[in-house]
Amino acid sequence: MHLCSIDQAVEHVLDKLPAHIHMGLPLGLGKPNAFVNALYARVRDLPERQLTLYTALSLGRPALGDGLQRRFLEPFVERVFADYEELTYLADLRNDSLPPNIRVEQFFMQPGSLLHSETAQQDYISSNYSHAARDINAKGLNLVAQLVAATPEKPVHLSLACNPDITLDLQPMIAKRRAAGETILMLGQVHSELPYMPGDAELPIDAFDLLIDEAEQRRLFSTPNMPVTTQDHCIGLHASSLVRDGGTLQIGIGAMGDALAAALLARQGDNAGYRALLDELDVGPWRALIEREGGLEAFAQGLYGCSEMFVNGLLALVEAGVVRRPADEQGVLVHGGFFLGPQAFYQRLREMPLEQRARFGMTRISFINELYGQEGLKRRQRRDARFVNTVFGMTLLGAGVADQLEDGRVLSGVGGQYNFVAQGHALEGGRSILLLRSWRESGGEVTSNLFWSYGHCTIPRHLRDIVVTEYGIADLRGQTDSEVIARLLAVSDSRFQGELMAQAKGAGKLARDFQLDVRFTNNTPQRLEAIKARHARLFPEYPLGTDFTAEERDLLRALNWLKSKFKLSEVLELGKAALEAPGPEGFEAHLARMQLDRPQGLKEELYQRLLLAGLQATK
Repeated sequence: MHLCSIDQAVEHVLDKLPAHIHMGLPLGLGKPNAFVNALYARVRDLPERQLTLYTALSLGRPALGDGLQRRFLEPFVERVFADYEELTYLADLRNDSLPPNIRVEQFFMQPGSLLHSETAQQDYISSNYSHAARDINAKGLNLVAQLVAATPEKPVHLSLACNPDITLDLQPMIAKRRAAGETILMLGQVHSELPYMPGDAELPIDAFDLLIDEAEQRRLFSTPNMPVTTQDHCIGLHASSLVRDGGTLQIGIGAMGDALAAALLARQGDNAGYRALLDELDVGPWRALIEREGGLEAFAQGLYGCSEMFVNGLLALVEAGVVRRPADEQGVLVHGGFFLGPQAFYQRLREMPLEQRARFGMTRISFINELYGQEGLKRRQRRDARFVNTVFGMTLLGAGVADQLEDGRVLSGVGGQYNFVAQGHALEGGRSILLLRSWRESGGEVTSNLFWSYGHCTIPRHLRDIVVTEYGIADLRGQTDSEVIARLLAVSDSRFQGELMAQAKGAGKLARDFQLDVRFTNNTPQRLEAIKARHARLFPEYPLGTDFTAEERDLLRALNWLKSKFKLSEVLELGKAALEAPGPEGFEAHLARMQLDRPQGLKEELYQRLLLAGLQATK
C-alpha cells in the first residue's frame, strides 16, 4: 500500500496503467471528487491518453436557475453544500463539452439532471444494479477509486462505508484478472466525516494500492429532505397498511419514501390516530387485502430492513423501534448497499458507538438485490417482504414507468427496481408495491399519471403486483386485464376516469356496460385536503426533519404553488396574480430573505407581488 497525496496518486496511476484508463467510481456519495478532478484535468491535457469513467448517480448541486428560483436557492445552496467539491466532468456533461479523449458511462443519473445532455444520453448504460459490477468489469476496468472511512478502533482496516455495493462484487473479479497478470489498481481516499461502517464493508488496509489520507476535507454531499405533500402522505398511509409485522421492508429515497416512513412511525407511536385516519380515508374496499397481507396494529415483532439504499427513513424507523427484528445472530437490523442522505443522517451514524453501527450491515449489492447466492439464508431472512418503489406513470394494463420518457431520454435509470419487483414475486409471502401519484400539475395544466398506453416501461405488466396511489390500493397480481383496468380506475383521479374508461372500452379491454362503483367517483384532492385538516398532526410537512428555515419552508411552498399554477410565459395570468396579491404585512421576513423587501424597478416589483400571491395562497 502506497500512502500518497492526490498529485502523487495521479502520477502513479498514469505511470502504472496503460494509455486507456478505465476507472470505476461508486455511485452517489462515495466518489473521491478531488482525485477524480485531478486525474480528469491531467488526462484532458494528454491527447495521447484516454479515460473512461464508469459510474452512476453523479451528484451535483441543484441548478440555481433564474428569477425567484435563484433568489431562493442561492443562499440555501451556499449554506447546505458549502465547500462541497463539484465533479468537473459533470459540468462538462451538462454542457456536452467533454474532452474528446474522455468518456463517462453511467447506469443511473441524478433524476432529471441530464435530460438535455446528448452526451450523457448517448453514453447511458441500461443495466440492472445487480449486473453493474459484471458489466463494468467486462469493459476492462483497471482502476477503482472511492472514498473510505477510518477509525482508531480498527487501525489496520478501512471501511467502504457508504458504498460497498459494487466494490465488494468487483473484488473476486479483480482478483481473478490480477492472477492472470493484469494491472488493476485500488485507490482509497479517507474522509474524516464519512461514518466508519463495520462488518462486510471493512477491508484490510493493504487491499488498497494507493491511499490518500491528507487531502483537504470538503463537505460531503447531502440530500436535504423535501416537503411531503398531502398527496404523498396519503400514498404512504395506504402503503403502510400492507406492511406485515415481523416482515421485511425495502424503501427508496424521496418524498413518497419519507411519507411511508412517517406512516409507519404513526402506526407504531399513535396507533389510535392512525387507525382513525385510515378509516376516514375509507380503506374498506381493501380491508380483506390489508388483513391478509399487512395490518393496522402496532408492531409487536418489528421489521427487518433490506434495501439497496439505506435511507434516512430506515434509520428513523430503527430509532423508533419499528425496525428491530434482527436478520441474523450478529444482530443486523438493516442490510444496505449504499447510503446517501442529509447531513444530520451522517452525523447520527458518526455519533453511534461502533457496536451500534454494526446493526446496519453495509454489504455487496448482489446480496441485497438478488436471491441467488446464499438463497436459503436470504429466504429465511426476507420473510413477508414488502419491496416498495416509486413510478411516475402506470398504464391501465399494469406496466410501470420509472426511468425513461416516451421519447427515449433517460430521467434516472432502472437501478434496482426490477430486482426488487422480481424478488417480490419470487419470495414466499413477498409483494412488490409501486407507489404512484395519480396526477400532476405543471404550469396550470393537470394531467393523469395513469394512462392507457406509454411508449416505454420499466416494469413489464407481467410483473404487475400492487399499485398504491393517494386514493387507495390496487392488487393486480393474477388478475385478468379487465379486472386490472377496473382496479386501477378505482384508484385514479376522478377528473380522468371517464376518458380512461372510454379508451379501455374502445380497445375492447373493458366491457361496454362497465360502470365504476360510485364509492370511487369522489377521488379528488379536495376530499383528501379536508381529511388532512381533521388529522393535521399525522400530516407533518417534514416528518424526518429539514435543513430549511421557517421562512424558507413558507417560501418553498409558495414557489411550488406558483410553478404549478402558472406558466412563466403567460404574462396575462402572471399579471392578474400580481394585481390580486396581498400587501407585505406579515411577510416582511420572507421578502427580506428573497431580497425583495425593497424592490428596485418593475421586474422586482412583479417578483414581489407574485411571491406575496404564493405566500397568501399557501399560508
